[in-house]
Amino acid sequence: MKRTSLTALLLVGWFLTACTQTTVAELPTPLATRTAEPTATIQATTTPTATATPTELPTATPTSEPTATPPELPTATPIPPTPTTLVVTAQPRPATPIAAQPRPATPTTAQPAANGEHVFPVRPARAATYGSCHHDYPASDIFVPIGSEFVAVTDGVVEFVTYTDEWSPQNDDPVIRGGISVAMVGSDGVRYYGSHLSAVVDGIAPGVRVAAGQALGKTGKTGNAASTPPHLHFGISPPTTPDDWQTRRGTINPLPYLNAWKSGKNVTPDLSRVGGGAC
Repeated sequence: MKRTSLTALLLVGWFLTACTQTTVAELPTPLATRTAEPTATIQATTTPTATATPTELPTATPTSEPTATPPELPTATPIPPTPTTLVVTAQPRPATPIAAQPRPATPTTAQPAANGEHVFPVRPARAATYGSCHHDYPASDIFVPIGSEFVAVTDGVVEFVTYTDEWSPQNDDPVIRGGISVAMVGSDGVRYYGSHLSAVVDGIAPGVRVAAGQALGKTGKTGNAASTPPHLHFGISPPTTPDDWQTRRGTINPLPYLNAWKSGKNVTPDLSRVGGGAC
């Protein structure tokens, strides 16, 4: 009997122990379940944080595209001015040689005649008139409109030039009676003289070589011709010196040579025929 009671007590104690363990083991299960659920919820809330990534992508795209486009336009613009600078620098035309040519003695308005040819001393020749004698020494007054051309009778070199008119009735010096004048010595050895000019052509000076038909001056009425009709005083003489005004004004009658030259004949004055032509 005692052994049976003891066995029963052991069975009851074992049962109670088993129940206690089962209760204790089952209790943590709901606790663990409740703890895991909020943990999973916290992880799910972190998921929306990834939505911030698409916000950064559109921000980077508009910034990179406009930055690359503007720099290319201003860089291509400065290239065209380069050829302009090269064109200006490539043509250096110095003015020194131009200034080094003072008053050249090239023909102005007349076509020079052939070498050795003689031409009428006034152009146009058809408008000229002249007499058969001249005062008290051989010379000719060729009456022409003011501004007609006094030209070189033949090829030669300018010997004497008076550029200004210093004559006046109060200063009637025979040296300056011719007013503005030019004398030349031809290649034929004859001196030809024209005075009472209104101007000397540019480039005409002592020592300048001229060609037949080249303009030496413009006719007028300077010197003691101020009170007479405009005319060219024309004289022929052998060469002496530039200051020999008495010989320069004329020692040979020009009449036969003027007639020949006006008709187109090439005649050289004869220096041995001194005199004649004086009234």
